[in-house]
Amino acid sequence: MFYAHLKNSKSDVFKRLTGTSPEVFSLMLDSLHAGIRDFGRPPTLCLEDRLLMVLMYWREYRTQAHIASTYGVSEATVCRTVKKFENVLIKDERFHLPGKKALRPSETVFEVILIDATECPCERPKKNNAASTPAKRSVTPKKPNSSPTNGPG
Repeated sequence: MFYAHLKNSKSDVFKRLTGTSPEVFSLMLDSLHAGIRDFGRPPTLCLEDRLLMVLMYWREYRTQAHIASTYGVSEATVCRTVKKFENVLIKDERFHLPGKKALRPSETVFEVILIDATECPCERPKKNNAASTPAKRSVTPKKPNSSPTNGPG
């Protein structure tokens, strides 16, 4: 998918294929024109095609090898382009998303009850030999034995 094929398409078709409207696409191009400085050999693809390549990577989750074969560039070129474009677009505040709370306001009110369930030592009497009174078996009274007597009879 090259920009030459898409630039004359309808807005809804453009958005379906790229994930952005033509207006947002042009804003991204303006940001990239201002932010990207190419050094060395000039790129083989124009800026619009490189942006489409990055959008394809983000939207379709295609591997960089597949995208490279589609556009006729190396896999390393795709990787470098994605990183460069991400850094430039992240710095532009027009493309920042609102925070989680702004995206999904909650009507649920949470009530929190906090219970302290930590283990506390209990005060119990200590077991030691001095505190108890030892008793011998001979000292304890025995039950009265019933002697075998002749019963009534």
